Amino acid sequence: MGKTIGILSLKGGVGKTSSAVALADAISKFGKKVLVVDANFSAPNLGLHLNVINPEVTLHHVLSRKARIIDSIQNVGSFDIIPSSMFEKFEISPLRLKEHLSAIKRDYDYIILDSSPALNEETLASMFASDEILIVTTPDYPTLGTTLKAIKIAKQRGTPINGLILNKVHNRNFEISLADIEKTAEVPVMAVIPHDVNVLRALANFTPSTSFSPKSEGSHEYMKLAATLIGEKYNPFRFRDLFRVNPKVQEINREIFYESVF
Repeated sequence: MGKTIGILSLKGGVGKTSSAVALADAISKFGKKVLVVDANFSAPNLGLHLNVINPEVTLHHVLSRKARIIDSIQNVGSFDIIPSSMFEKFEISPLRLKEHLSAIKRDYDYIILDSSPALNEETLASMFASDEILIVTTPDYPTLGTTLKAIKIAKQRGTPINGLILNKVHNRNFEISLADIEKTAEVPVMAVIPHDVNVLRALANFTPSTSFSPKSEGSHEYMKLAATLIGEKYNPFRFRDLFRVNPKVQEINREIFYESVF
């Protein structure tokens, strides 16, 4: 039976969908069978990241009982996706997402849910359908505020939070420090993804950033996070690491998570 991981953020523009795609691609590189589901029903854009623009069958068809969920699955290379409808309107019940996913959960090692960037029934559906959650945030005060709200709701729902993906980091003094983010959120940062124009280039090429620029720092972070989540080891040799004395905070957090789970 596969594990479902919800990728959440209550604020748009933080790179939630890019993170979901990159993490799915990273997990698939370990030989796992992965499915990404566009659970952002109001403003879906997973298909835009992977050149699946106007599919005949989407999750909207499934939730409105017009199609079987197996017919909505599309392969995009190393993993599968279930897109949602960008152009058609449907009357759906988002909270039935978990019920429909249960029909295919045994066919995958991991299912990644790309949730809605708002506090609504769609986000609650993703939380309800997830076995565990990762929350994507950026190091600024408006986003941290919505991150705290997402954490509070997830804890109220009883869904385990694996940690935060700190995205679009410039490493400038105007950003909130990693230590302050962890202290305020009371959730560990599991990956720090630097701001990188190659993420935008990857999007323009309909390719996960982890495959478009596999040697980038962000890609290494996603690979390390993926390995931690699935119980694998990922320690590629990099010359720059020879001169680093102390491990980074996210590396310590990943090791703690790995040891506690596996």
